[in-house]
Amino acid sequence: MRRLAKQGWTMVVVTHEMRFVRQVADQVIFIDHGKIIEHGTPEQILQNPKKARTKEFLRRIIGDFEI
Repeated sequence: MRRLAKQGWTMVVVTHEMRFVRQVADQVIFIDHGKIIEHGTPEQILQNPKKARTKEFLRRIIGDFEI
């Protein structure tokens, strides 16, 4: 998948692997209960999430996530 991304392929990937998201994604869409909660670049979402639900999720997945 990383090779395809580097070649410019468009992919829709569902993952909880934030390291992979940081390496490959150019857009992140955070969905909760079928609704888009937040979207933006990996930097925007992973480093400065706006919504409480996104922050809560990142705390659980990453553990040392700082707001």
